[in-house]
Formats: sequence, structure tokens, C-alpha cells
Amino acid sequence: MGRTTGHTIAGAGSTPLSPNAKERMSEEPVWGSRLVTSDGVELATRSWLGAGEPRAIVVLVHGLSSTKDHSHVVALAEQLARRGVDVLSYDARGHGASGGFSTLGDLERHDVAAAVARARTRDGRVVLIGASMGAIAALGYAQTDPELSGVVVVSSPGDWRIPLRARALFTVALARTRPGRLFAARHVRVRIHPVWNPPEPPRAVAKRVVTAVPLAIVHGRRDRLIPFQSSLSVSIDEMPSAHAVVVPGMGHAFDPAGHEAICDALDWVLARSRGARVESPVLPT
Repeated sequence: MGRTTGHTIAGAGSTPLSPNAKERMSEEPVWGSRLVTSDGVELATRSWLGAGEPRAIVVLVHGLSSTKDHSHVVALAEQLARRGVDVLSYDARGHGASGGFSTLGDLERHDVAAAVARARTRDGRVVLIGASMGAIAALGYAQTDPELSGVVVVSSPGDWRIPLRARALFTVALARTRPGRLFAARHVRVRIHPVWNPPEPPRAVAKRVVTAVPLAIVHGRRDRLIPFQSSLSVSIDEMPSAHAVVVPGMGHAFDPAGHEAICDALDWVLARSRGARVESPVLPT
């Protein structure tokens, strides 16, 4: 598939590396705690690896203001591991222990690319699971990589419309105003780049992704940031080969109420993927 993105800002999303940073990364073990993106951002990683042969490896991509160590991310990773897959997650740029500045899902596609490259050193069957900002980043990368074994997007908007809801308006204020970015840096611990170049709407990107990669869409009926009417799920008729699930009691992103549905969506994409082992794992009692 061809690559289509928004305009790229020179240097956006990155912070200067020390002179020997890339050399230091190359000296680390393959599954070291950090990796470097193609545009020079250092990312902190975390993994959940089984002892036997996994069905696949999942790259778990969190949303805005979350991290690889957030309790919802960790709980989902552990549940996925019980389904017989390895899991790799990381702090997106501008978040947690990673460098750079958040671009709200645009340049985060480079974060996903670096994580996929790391994941493939362990297993060639890679599935992306991204939530909210992470869903946008996952789709942005997935349109360039038809060798993925599947993509699961969670709480993804369909277009760049701002719902008239308090949480959505607050998020926009954090990202699009100087006082908001200062508040985010000091109190939410997210460094947001002052310029945002919106990439293509997720709906347009997803319609390309689904032509080459199994795609599942999960959304919560109780999502107060991206209501169902504004979600990617409403575009399912334009993507007949995709799979969409709306979870009645689920809120936004990796809300634990949606973990079972997300795990089931993983099974769905793997069942349709080339070269993936799809037998049901034996779960611990």
C-alpha cells in the first residue's frame, strides 16, 4: 500500500540525542529496555514474553496521557499473554520515560515502526493493537506494511470532528493552546508539540489498511471522549471485510470493561492472517 500522511514538520516529535546514543542502542541486547525511532526519538519499552512458541507478538500502542506502565495497559498485556501471544509495549514520544514531543498520532507512526521492527526480531507474526491516539498511529503505520498479521483499533475517531463533550473539549484545549500544553507537561506529564499537522482522517486510512491486513475495530458504548456516532465503527459499511464490535459497558481506550472484546478481536484477526497459529491457547486454571 502507498504511504499517505499529513505534512511532516522538520524535527517535530524529536529531541536531541547524545552523540553516542545510537551506538549505545546498538550495544543493547535485542530485547533491551529502549529503542530508537527512524527520526531519532528514544523510546522506553516493556515486554511480556512467554517461554514457548507464541501464536504471534502484539505491539500494544497506548493513547494520549497513558504509558506502557498504566494499570489498564498492563492488565490488557497480561490478559493477551494468557491468550498465547507475546506482547511488546512502549511509552510513546512525549510520554513517560521516552523522549520527544507528542504529535497526537501523526509522527507516532515512527514509534510504531520501531516497535514492529523490534517485535519481528522475536516473531514474524506481528499484530498491532492501538487505542485512541495509539489507534491513529497504528493505522498510519499499517498502511505501509502489508506483512502485518492484523490490526485492532480501539476507540478510534472516524474523522477530525470535535464532539461537543466536556472531556473532548478539555483534550483539545490541552493540545491546541499554550496554557493547555503547559498544564499537560506539568500535571499530566505529556509533552505536546505546539504544531499539529493532522494526518488523513482515520476512516480514509482504515479503508486502505483493510485491503491488505485483517482489521478489527472495537469501541465502547460509554466512551465519553469519542462517542460512538463519531467513531470509526460507524464506517464499517465502507469496509465490509473488517470486523467491528461495540461493547456496551466500555469507556475510552483500554478500559478494562473492553479487555475481553479486544482479546477476542485479536483472535479474529489472527484467524484471518497468513501464517499465524490460531488454535486456542490452554489457559491457566
